[in-house]
Formats: sequence, structure tokens, C-alpha cells
Amino acid sequence: MVRAGLTAERVTVAGAELADEVGLDHVTMSQVARRLGVKDASLYTHVRGLEDLRGRIALLAADEKTIRIAEATAGRAGKDALVAFADAWREYARTHPGRYTATQTPLQIAPELAAEARGPRRAVELTYGMLRGYGLAEPDLTDAVRLLRSTFHGFVALEAAGGFAHERSPQHSWVRALDALHVLLEHWPTSREGDPS
Repeated sequence: MVRAGLTAERVTVAGAELADEVGLDHVTMSQVARRLGVKDASLYTHVRGLEDLRGRIALLAADEKTIRIAEATAGRAGKDALVAFADAWREYARTHPGRYTATQTPLQIAPELAAEARGPRRAVELTYGMLRGYGLAEPDLTDAVRLLRSTFHGFVALEAAGGFAHERSPQHSWVRALDALHVLLEHWPTSREGDPS
């Protein structure tokens, strides 16, 4: 018998909490069931399996991260928007490491869930909107989005793994990296004919 009040959303949140505690790769359906106080079989009424659960965690995390970025960047432009965007990204990754990993991991997400998900689409809109403030247009916009994502994700992943052992604080390097990104975005090199596609 399915425990009263158990929903796909509750299962997803329990999985997300567990992912933050033990890492996304270590989440199992049995652990989630124990966390919710139900038998493993009860979960399958609400999620199809572990891969489905991970996809749902990714969509939940995308929504949460996007909301934080939207709130942080509201009413800001230029460098202020860039710094607020980046700081919200980094803070989410630090606060919710398992959920954040789900947003950066290729996962099989049910088409019906992906179609309804606002987080990933909103994230793209926010990123492109912020970069348009620098006067960028395609194809430079896409290149700049990839640069930002690579920089932000690379930094937070290395930081989380203890990769910044130098005596200089990672915070100082983070601030300087954002300063450098701002200068680059203001002086973005124009695309040339014959660039590789």
C-alpha cells in the first residue's frame, strides 16, 4: 500500500536532499525509500526508477538555481548583472552540491517532464538576456554563453574538489575572474568569415 501523501514531488525532494548529502551518484531508490519511511516498491508508483528520479532532481535543481539567479540579477545590468549571476550560480553549487551535479550531468529525462520544465528554458533566457546587455548577438552570444558556463562550472567543480590549495583565497581568484570576464565581454572579438562551424 502506498503511503498517504507520497507524491512524485516528495520523492524528488527526498532524492535531492539525499544527493546533497551523499552525492548524486550514491543515491539509490532504497535510500530514498528509507528516508521517506516506505517500502522500495512504493516509490515506483511515482517515479519509473533511478534514472527517472535523477532526471526529476535535475529539473528541480534547474528551477531552484534559475529562481535564485533571476532574483539576484533583477534590475541589474552589465558587470553588476554578471557578478550577481555568477555569485548566485556559485552559491547554489556550494549549498546544493548533489542537485547542482544533476544540472551538469547528461541525464535521460522523460519527454513529458522536459516539455513542462521551465527552469532550463528560463536559465537560457536569463543568460542570453544578460549577455545582450553587452551588445552581443549570434553567433557570439552562444560562444559567450559557453565561455561563462565553462568558467563558472570549472571554478565551482575545482573548488568543491579541493583543487585550489594555494594560499591565496579562492574568493580573490573568483572576483578577479569575474573582472576579467567583464572586460572580455565588453571587448568581445567579432566573428570572422571562415570561422570553424
